[in-house]
Amino acid sequence: RDFNERCAQCSEVNWGVTDGGRFYCRSCHNVTERTREVVNTDFISNARVQTISKGVRKQEKSDGGCEWYVCEGFQLVLKKQAEALEVLGVCPQMKDEILCNFWRRYLQKSKQAYCNRPAGETVKALSVCDSSTDVDSEPERPSLLHLLSLSESEGDLQTDCSFASSTSHVSESTSVCSGSVDGSLYLMKNQKEKLRMTMPMTLSFCYMALLWLREPMTLSDLLRFVVEGHIPYLNVFQHFPEKMKLCGLDLKIFCVESWPVYEEVYSKMLELAVFLDLPRFPDITDSCFLHPDILCMKYLMEANLPDELHNWTCRVVKKICIGEADFLTLVPGNKSTRKVKYDVLAAAVIVVVLKLLFLLDDHYEWLLSDFAEERNKNNKEGGPYFEFKKWYKVIKCSLDVEQKKLDEERAKYLWRCEKPLFYSAKKKSKVLKRRQMVVNLQNQFGKLSGSLRPAEKPNPSSFQLSWSEENTDGSCFHGHSLKGILQEKCGLLTAMNPDYWLCTVKLCTEKLCGHLAHYREVDFPQSYHFVLRLFSFLLRIQPSYIHDEVCAIEHKLFNKKLCKKPKYNIGLRK
Repeated sequence: RDFNERCAQCSEVNWGVTDGGRFYCRSCHNVTERTREVVNTDFISNARVQTISKGVRKQEKSDGGCEWYVCEGFQLVLKKQAEALEVLGVCPQMKDEILCNFWRRYLQKSKQAYCNRPAGETVKALSVCDSSTDVDSEPERPSLLHLLSLSESEGDLQTDCSFASSTSHVSESTSVCSGSVDGSLYLMKNQKEKLRMTMPMTLSFCYMALLWLREPMTLSDLLRFVVEGHIPYLNVFQHFPEKMKLCGLDLKIFCVESWPVYEEVYSKMLELAVFLDLPRFPDITDSCFLHPDILCMKYLMEANLPDELHNWTCRVVKKICIGEADFLTLVPGNKSTRKVKYDVLAAAVIVVVLKLLFLLDDHYEWLLSDFAEERNKNNKEGGPYFEFKKWYKVIKCSLDVEQKKLDEERAKYLWRCEKPLFYSAKKKSKVLKRRQMVVNLQNQFGKLSGSLRPAEKPNPSSFQLSWSEENTDGSCFHGHSLKGILQEKCGLLTAMNPDYWLCTVKLCTEKLCGHLAHYREVDFPQSYHFVLRLFSFLLRIQPSYIHDEVCAIEHKLFNKKLCKKPKYNIGLRK
C-alpha cells in the first residue's frame, strides 16, 4: 500500500508482492528490484527486520538442473516438430506465425500464460496437494525456454501466476517424483473444462497448422513421417536441454510407447479448433492439394491403376458435390457441417469407382479380366486393355512384401531411448550402470554375430509404392485402357455393367457406435476386401474407416433409388 511508484513498463500503480519480497505489477507482471520491508514482532519486540530473499523458486538446482514447467516441455516438442516439418518442405511461416499463435492461444485459453490470475485458482490447486500458501504471492517468471518464434525478442514464456505460485510452494515435495516443477500437479489437476496437453495433441497442433496453410501433406502422411522417424515424437525428450531433468511423473507425460492413432489425432484437432475459437479455415478449392480430384490422382498413381480412372473419380466427386469449398473447408464448432478426412475421402471415391466399373463381387471382375487377356493376346496394336487379375497379382506381391517389412520394423523397434530414464534420483546411478551394461552386451553380441549397423533411412517421400512405365515386365498399369469395360451412350462413356451392390442399405445413426456401417471381412467379397486392404496400408488406418466413407458416398450417389422402393432387383446387398 505504501509503494506508490508507477510501473516502468505500463505506468500503472497496481503492485503485489512475490514470495521473495519483490514488488511486481499486477497488470503487466513486471517484477522490480525493489523489496518490501517487513516488520516482524513475533520474536523480538520493537525489532525491524528487512527481508531480502531470492524466493522459493530457484533457477539452478543442486543437481545442476533448472526448474521448468510441463507447458515449456510441450513447447519445446512443438518447436522440434515444426523445425522437422520445415526441413521436409513445409512453409517456414508455419512455425513462426501459425503454430506459434495457436500455441499462445492455447496457453491463454487454458490459463497457463498470457492471462490474469483467475480468482480462487491457487487455492483449488493447493487443495489437491494438501498445502497452503498466500493467495497474493507470485514467483518470478520462468526463463528457461524462448517462444517458438525465433524472430521475436519478447523473451520468455509468462507462466500463469496461479499455477506457478502453487507449484513453487510444493516444488520441494514434487521434485522427488518429478523433474518438472508441476509434473505431479499436472496429472492430478482436474481439467475437465480444459484440454490437457498430451503428446498426441502435439501432432494435432501440427496438422491444424498444416491444414490452415493448406500444405500438401495429409494426416496419414504426417503420421507416417512420425513412425519413420522424420518428425520427432517417439523419445522426443532426448532433445530436451541438459538442464531440463526428466524423471518420475514426467515420463508419463512425455514418454510415448505406442504409435500415434489417426482417429485420436484427428478428433483432438477438431476439439482444439473449437477450444481455441478459431474462425473458418481457408477454403479448400480445386487447386489445393487436399481437394479430392488431386488426391485421387495421387492415390491412383500409387495404387498402380489406369490413368483413365481419374475421369471417373472426378465425375463421382462432381455428382455428389463433395468437391465444393463449403463441404471441404473446416468450420470449427459448426455441427451442421461434416468433418472431412481428405485422404480417406479420396481413397473411398476410388473404391466406389472400382465397384462401379468392376463390381468387385469375386465374379464379374474376373470375367472382364479374361476378356481383356484374350484381347491383348490377339491384338498387339494400340494400348493394352486393363487386366484386373494381372493387376491383383502384381499389387498383392508388392503389398505382401511391404507389409511384412513394416511388421518386422515395428516388431524390432526399440522403445527404450538412448538417454537413460529414471523415476527417482535414488535410482539414477543404478539405472545408468544397468544401461551401460546393456550397451556393452549389445556391442559384444553384435561383433560375435557379425551383424551390421542398420543403414540410414532414405529421404522421406509422399509415395510408398512407386511404379514406372519404363519397366519392361509390364508391372505398370498407368497407361492401360478401360475400353474393354466401357460403352458409349448418348455421347458419354458408361460402364457395361448395369448392376451395383451397396455395402449397406441403411447407415448407422448411433453416436456411441462411432461407425456409419459395420465391417467384417467375411461378410464382403475378397476383391472388395483386397482393395480396402491396399488403401488401408497406404493410409496406415483400419479398413473399417475407409468402408465407412465408401458407405457414405454410396448413399449420396444412390440417394434417389434408396428413397423409393425399387420395382425390380438392383442388386442391393447388406
